[in-house]
Amino acid sequence: MSVLEASMVVIGDEILGGHVADQNSGWLATRLTAHGVTLTRVHVVPDDLTAIGEALHLELGRRRPRLVVTSGGIGSTPDDITYEAVAASLGRGLVEDPVIGERLDGALEWTREHGVEVTEEFTHHFRRMARIPQGSRLLRRRSSWVPGVAVDVDGGADTDGGATIAILPGVPGEFRRIVSEALEPDLLAGRNPVPRIVEIEHPFPESALNVLFAAVLERFPGVRLGSYPGQRMLVRLQGHDAEVEDAAAFVRAGIDELYRSPGGARLAASWTARRGAAAAPAEENP
Repeated sequence: MSVLEASMVVIGDEILGGHVADQNSGWLATRLTAHGVTLTRVHVVPDDLTAIGEALHLELGRRRPRLVVTSGGIGSTPDDITYEAVAASLGRGLVEDPVIGERLDGALEWTREHGVEVTEEFTHHFRRMARIPQGSRLLRRRSSWVPGVAVDVDGGADTDGGATIAILPGVPGEFRRIVSEALEPDLLAGRNPVPRIVEIEHPFPESALNVLFAAVLERFPGVRLGSYPGQRMLVRLQGHDAEVEDAAAFVRAGIDELYRSPGGARLAASWTARRGAAAAPAEENP
C-alpha cells in the first residue's frame, strides 16, 4: 500500500481574527511525524461553507491515500457548520447518529434538572451536534463523550485511491484525546515506515553553511534537510536510516572543517556571542 499523507483544515473565525491561537496543527504535526506520516498542508479557514468546501476539495484532490483532519466547528452554535460543510462537499446528506443523540438527550435532561427550560427550539439547536455526514462512523475513545467522526471517501485512507476525513473538535484537550485514543491506534500506528531523524547543533550563522547544505542535497537526494536558526543553531536530517547517517557524517565533517578553517573559530565565537549562547563546535543531539 502507498505511503499515507495528511492534510489539516483548521476552522474558526476566532483564529483568523486573532482571538484564539491555533494549538492543534503544530501538535498534530508532531504526532503524525512520530508515525512517519507527512503533513503536507494546513489551511485555516473561517466558519463559512464555501471556504471549508474549497479547502476540502483541494486536499481531497491531492495524492492519495490521504487523511484530512478538520479542527473546530462541531458544536451546537449556529456558526458551527463543519458537519454541513463536509457533507455538502461530498454530496451527501446529514443523518442523526443514535449514539451521539443518546448522549445529547442525557445532557438535555441534566439541563432540565437544573431548572432551565428546554424548549423545542433549544433542543433543535443542541441536537445539531448529532447530525453527521451520511456514511460517517464514530471514532472510538475511552474518555469523554465529545465525538470524533470519520468519513471514508473512495474506500478510505486504508486504500491507495482513498481518503478519510476525520472531523474533530477544536478544543485542544478534546482534539488531542481523540487523536491519541482513536486516530493514532486505528489509522496511524504501523501505517508508514518511520524515518530516521538526526539533529546536529552548530555555532555558525546558517548562511555560512549554504554551500555545505547544497552539497548534502546533491549527494543525498533522498534526505530532507532543514536549517533552523535560533537559540540553538540546528540542522535536521530526515530519511532512510543509512542515507541519513551518511548525510549526518558529511554535515559533521563539513562543520568541523569550517571550524578549523582560517577565521572559522572566530566566526563561531562571534556568532555565538551575538546569540548569547555558549560557544561550541558541532554537537549532535541524540
